[in-house]
Amino acid sequence: MRKSLQFVLAGLAAISGLTIVPTIAAAQDLELRVGPGGVGVYDRNRDRDRYDGYDGYDRRGPRGCDPEDALDIARGEGFRRAQIVRMSQRSIVVQGMTRRGPERMTFANRRGCPEI
Repeated sequence: MRKSLQFVLAGLAAISGLTIVPTIAAAQDLELRVGPGGVGVYDRNRDRDRYDGYDGYDRRGPRGCDPEDALDIARGEGFRRAQIVRMSQRSIVVQGMTRRGPERMTFANRRGCPEI
């Protein structure tokens, strides 16, 4: 009798353990975030249905150089008071001051802002 009771209890423990595992795995979609607004729960799958058809390909064609990116690149090259002086379909011209005086940089109006 005692052996059968132990067998039944072991079986119940195993079955309850198997039902707990999927519950723990499903809880990984929630995040607990602590920030300036306090503590909040964030559901990662909240917007999944919105992006189901998105395959990562931008169908609008290639985008050009963002003017802010061109200014950031010019500032990284040592330009102070950098500003855009001309913008066309093919190029973006940034002017600013360097140690040697006023200078210009010209960027292609393509993704990544390559310097011409």
